[in-house]
Amino acid sequence: MLPNRWEKALKELDFAFQPIVGITNGKLVAVEALLRNTKEAGFLSIFNCFDEAFADGVLYQFDLKLRLKALEKFSQLEIDNIQLFYNLDNRLLYMPDYKTGNTKKLLDKLNLSKKTLCFEMSEKGTLKDPNSITNMVNMYKQEGFDIAIDDFGTGISGLKLLYYSEPNYIKIDRFFIQNIERDSKKRHFCSSIVKMAHTMGIRVIAEGVETIPEYYTCKDIGADLIQGYMIQKPKTDISKIKLTYSSIKELYIEDKRKSEQNLIDKDKIEFIEPLQDNSSLHALFTYFKTHQKNTFVPIIDKFNHLVGVVEERDIKNISYSQYGLSLAQNTSFSSKLGNFVKNYCAAEVSWGIDKVLELYNINESQVNNGIFLTQNGKYYGFVGVHNLLLLSYKRNLEIAKDQNPLTKLPGNKKIDEYINSVLNHQNDEIYYFVYYDFNDFKPFNDIYGFRQGDRAILLFADLLSKLSKDIFVGHIGGDDFFLGFSHESYEKVYKIVYDIQRSFENSAKTLYNKEDLENKCIMAKDRFGILRKFELLSVSAAILEVHSNVNNNFDEVLGKLKKSSKLSCSPVGSSLCKVKLI
Repeated sequence: MLPNRWEKALKELDFAFQPIVGITNGKLVAVEALLRNTKEAGFLSIFNCFDEAFADGVLYQFDLKLRLKALEKFSQLEIDNIQLFYNLDNRLLYMPDYKTGNTKKLLDKLNLSKKTLCFEMSEKGTLKDPNSITNMVNMYKQEGFDIAIDDFGTGISGLKLLYYSEPNYIKIDRFFIQNIERDSKKRHFCSSIVKMAHTMGIRVIAEGVETIPEYYTCKDIGADLIQGYMIQKPKTDISKIKLTYSSIKELYIEDKRKSEQNLIDKDKIEFIEPLQDNSSLHALFTYFKTHQKNTFVPIIDKFNHLVGVVEERDIKNISYSQYGLSLAQNTSFSSKLGNFVKNYCAAEVSWGIDKVLELYNINESQVNNGIFLTQNGKYYGFVGVHNLLLLSYKRNLEIAKDQNPLTKLPGNKKIDEYINSVLNHQNDEIYYFVYYDFNDFKPFNDIYGFRQGDRAILLFADLLSKLSKDIFVGHIGGDDFFLGFSHESYEKVYKIVYDIQRSFENSAKTLYNKEDLENKCIMAKDRFGILRKFELLSVSAAILEVHSNVNNNFDEVLGKLKKSSKLSCSPVGSSLCKVKLI
């Protein structure tokens, strides 16, 4: 029993629920339980509440009663197939009365399954004992609960924790989401987190999304779920929680940057009839006799979440034995179906072909048959190895069509898409387009030949390919190149463009013979057939300042850039000019 003070506090405390929704459809996937009324209960803050419970040695019993309170409120929600995210204090493990199995008793009391509950564990507070959160994650995972790592990126155990514990979700901390559309370092950091998580089959929740630009950026970097004030503030009145937040779905549909090119073809997705995880061993034997072409069966829970896979070869010793059928019909033996369930490799169908193929390549040694697909965490289908190879071949062809054959940089189609996405983007952001054009490239080609000319183009392309991934790089064709900048100041854009010009001039000197290099020029015929001097290779550039929603098409934009790039800002060599498109 808890001391009087804590029992009184429990009567005052309440939970508010905040929705966690799909980033593409706004559909409710889960709610997070957030403690409220801590001041009314006599505490300075939520953190103070748990600090005092720990100091008094009642943290575990107090938390168990809070869990029950949250679960009871959750059970009143008239929405099926969603999860409750509940925050755990890492210090629970240090309580002398801590023991496993109590959470299952609470769930059984309310007729809820283990998959209903997802425990959130924070990296914060791990400084004194970095292993505490890892130990807790592993303990609750072994009990069959889903796990989310909260505040990811703020603690000291992040990557090690991600590697060893393999949680079901990670939540990117609000610090990294705030103004992410204007901070290239945040975008790069979060994009890397998403990529790592997806490679391991972990879903990513962007936490604290408050604005439309933040939403679009989180979508672009590949986050699966979002949570924050833009969707809904935490509500103690749970009748305000919705099944679908249509505003999110509308934002996704209206986003003109959306591309379906990378989606998995539906005809490559096979639906393999699954079995419930509470099925008997007899039902498993019957399944393989009925579905003779199947060598494995996906196992799901009552919420259609993918639990694992059972392979026929693992049960053959029993199913073909003299007493196999009798054993399977035995109730006590049937409960051991879980002994045959294996881990699986799965990806969200919305991740697209590229990430699914990457996941398969990394886990190839562990994947015999193919990749399972889920949609919002629920079983969706299966892509076999044969179809993965077909998708890979098709994707390589698509990529080849969209890139310049010499430099392998994105070609005109991708440049066109990028420009249109900027011109149609609904915000007040200022963008910068850069057009690069070689000076006197034809005379160089005439004297040194096309092979050396290709080397000059590849030399310049290599310089561009080393730029930040946040900068769009394209090859229009020949000696014409394109850059696209967003969320950067003009001063920074200017410096990058100028540095590229200087670097190319220095590197291009290696393409000349000793005599021309000493003369700092070559002798060649101009367009009128007159022999004259031409300077060593350099490149001109124009920077175009663009405001969204301008009325210009692709050809007009490039025409203006090309013309401006040749407006020399210096007597000789490279030129660099700026024009505006408003």
